[in-house]
Amino acid sequence: MLIEGKRLLLREATTADLPYIMKLEYDPQNVKYIVPFSEQFHKNIIENDDNALDIIIENKATRENVGYLLVRGLTELGGHVFEWTHILIEKKGLGYGHDALKLMKAWTCDVKKAHRLWVDCKDWNERALHLYESEGLKREGLCRETLFTDGVFENLVVLAILADEYAIRRQQGLEL
Repeated sequence: MLIEGKRLLLREATTADLPYIMKLEYDPQNVKYIVPFSEQFHKNIIENDDNALDIIIENKATRENVGYLLVRGLTELGGHVFEWTHILIEKKGLGYGHDALKLMKAWTCDVKKAHRLWVDCKDWNERALHLYESEGLKREGLCRETLFTDGVFENLVVLAILADEYAIRRQQGLEL
């Protein structure tokens, strides 16, 4: 286990979790918001990649999987800049996204001592943008027409939070 909160815990994915990860990535509710990876890609992360980590989000009481995310940057740049990607919550509308991001911020800043945490998302994904901004991430820029999906170029918004911004939020009681 990486970290636990009141309702959720985060743990490293294993190869036994590959069917769950693939199910989430290719679910019609999720796939339009991300660029899905192959099962082999995830298997390589789980078995061979020191710089990235597939993480399963579990309900602490039931031990049921409720989501998945991928973090990169564990070794690059001294392990001080982490990218979060594929933040996928299976059980939507229950606050798991907020809880998972709070746990990720605590793990990356308090445990891993990261300086910067960042994510990108499609500019039309209002639900994700609202989640990230409500959790203290700030918009840093727009990557115009950087993805080509179903014959359309799409923009990505880059958002980030710095360790000192996270620390202020902790002092204000907004974090774990």
